[in-house]
Amino acid sequence: MHSNTLNFSAGPGALPATVLTQTRDAIVALPETGISVLGMSHRSDWFLAILDEAERNLRDLLGLSDRYAVTFLQGGSSLLFATVPMNFATAAFAPPEYVISGYWSARASAEAGRVGAHRIAWDGQRTGFHELPAFEQLDVDPRAAYLHYVSNETIEGLQFPVPAHGAPVPLIADMSSDFLSKPLAAERFGMIYAHAQKNLGPAGVTVALIDRDLLARIPDGMPHILDFRTQIAHGSNYNTPPVFAIYVLTLITRWLRDDIGGLADMQHINEAKAARLYGVLDEMRDAVTVHAKRPWRSMMNVAFTFGDARLDRAFLDAAEARGMTGLEGHRSLRGLRASLYNAVTPDAVETLCEALTEFALQRV
Repeated sequence: MHSNTLNFSAGPGALPATVLTQTRDAIVALPETGISVLGMSHRSDWFLAILDEAERNLRDLLGLSDRYAVTFLQGGSSLLFATVPMNFATAAFAPPEYVISGYWSARASAEAGRVGAHRIAWDGQRTGFHELPAFEQLDVDPRAAYLHYVSNETIEGLQFPVPAHGAPVPLIADMSSDFLSKPLAAERFGMIYAHAQKNLGPAGVTVALIDRDLLARIPDGMPHILDFRTQIAHGSNYNTPPVFAIYVLTLITRWLRDDIGGLADMQHINEAKAARLYGVLDEMRDAVTVHAKRPWRSMMNVAFTFGDARLDRAFLDAAEARGMTGLEGHRSLRGLRASLYNAVTPDAVETLCEALTEFALQRV
């Protein structure tokens, strides 16, 4: 029997138990309105208050100044891969630069290439995406429109640290899989975006934090719905927004603020979970291989393998028998993957560690 508390899926990911309960009740009837959240109008006073609270909570959690606009978009990172260069890679600048550190950043770079010229600042494909570059080592054209990277590669289990300082050009980051998992220095970025289904709730909404100075670069003649200025000017309500997803995101921000105590406390919890799992995997020595090299190991996604597809499958079966789900590796890398998003509890990680240790002992 599967358990919501033992969901290690890379996405859609687990929800905190209290948020899951509130969401279940809201689907039947919101306590404030008596109407199901699935039937609430996006023009209602209730939803306008939710939009306002979602932005306010994000600003408070991140310490975000008014220099940044906050908007709630649709289409996930896949749409942003195209709309970011459409909005900001204009003829007034040299082509934007991209870091290719794994599957998703490669997708971002490929989409940018469909929009116009771009340059690869670093590519880890030749070495199998086992490591990441240091930002200060990148040779970035100071005239480039921006530098784009993916902060956490969910498939390969690689994670960048927050940059120690700003880049010579606007830094744009897809933080879909580690957003709100720890504090970040937002003032070092030109834009941060993150889609839900990892740490933000169910799929359907994408959060974008945009330096208002960048908005002046957007060319005239953009399709309105793809123009970031349109979404900001209409308060994320230009067309029907994903009411349900934004509501759950708001519940998540309340949980982080009230139950966890903020992002610094969330980071401590996440670091402890990751350290526990990596510690067990390292103790297994040659029996298991972690994909990422040590300095770049992700706190959110742990990609590993027993080196034999049959053994990987046997462990999946053993984990499922104990109620665990979502441990299959991505189809591009295969193997195994444990995603340790905010809602995955230390107890769940302990259950996984016990299963790994037991499995290894059975094969000694």
